[in-house]
Amino acid sequence: MKINNLKNLKQKDLIVFDLDGTLIETKSPMKPDMSRLMVKLLKIKKVAIIGGGRYDTFHRLFINKLKCPKEFLKKLFLFPTTATAFYKYNNGWKKIYSKPLTVSEIKKIKKAFKDVFKEIKYQHPQKTYGQIIENRGTQVSFSVYGQDLVRVLGNKGVQIKKEWLKNNLKTKMKIAKLMRKKLPNLEVVAAGFTTIDVTRRGIDKAYGIRQIQKNLKIPIKKMFFVGDAIFPGGNDYAIVKTGIDYMAVKGPEDTKKIIHKIL
Repeated sequence: MKINNLKNLKQKDLIVFDLDGTLIETKSPMKPDMSRLMVKLLKIKKVAIIGGGRYDTFHRLFINKLKCPKEFLKKLFLFPTTATAFYKYNNGWKKIYSKPLTVSEIKKIKKAFKDVFKEIKYQHPQKTYGQIIENRGTQVSFSVYGQDLVRVLGNKGVQIKKEWLKNNLKTKMKIAKLMRKKLPNLEVVAAGFTTIDVTRRGIDKAYGIRQIQKNLKIPIKKMFFVGDAIFPGGNDYAIVKTGIDYMAVKGPEDTKKIIHKIL
């Protein structure tokens, strides 16, 4: 349920954030002002982060930029690769569970991507950065310009991704649609600006919310979700079917306003 009265946020025990496009610009390090707000939030609320990126990406872009006393880290919970893994802090970050794809599933996914590219005569950009199809263990992800575009080019890379999506949304959704036909027993989600994620069947943000409920023992009615893709076709949209209260944002600046309201 979309929440309209922000005063109701005071009653929530757990704030759940999408990462990419919500707390950080796409694949960019968290900014100092967001870090300061997150520390203030952790003083009064439990916080869970869920996203399609790998654990090491969470660590590099979020945890390493979070200037937070260790006692507050115990109230922070990480659910990378769409909650197919879970990490919590206990004298260091500990993996609680992981649900990796099998070797045969990974091979099948990679082949499906290549077959779809050939079928629609898709042309990769002349210049790419890092792996285009990345095995994230619990997830396989296709990124148009490669996984390292923003790491190499910084904000210029972010703008390139936004521009590509503006001009190629139909292409992205077509690739995702054809992938679903080729992989009916797996989950295919068009994520971020230039990414398509493939996980086990039923793995989406709704699954993630239920995993958070199960592992943290917090009822969904006591949670609040913040994400930038809560619209049909968006990778955050699945949370709507859980009944969780939520608010959509356009980016980190909107997220900061919500955190200020909670504080």
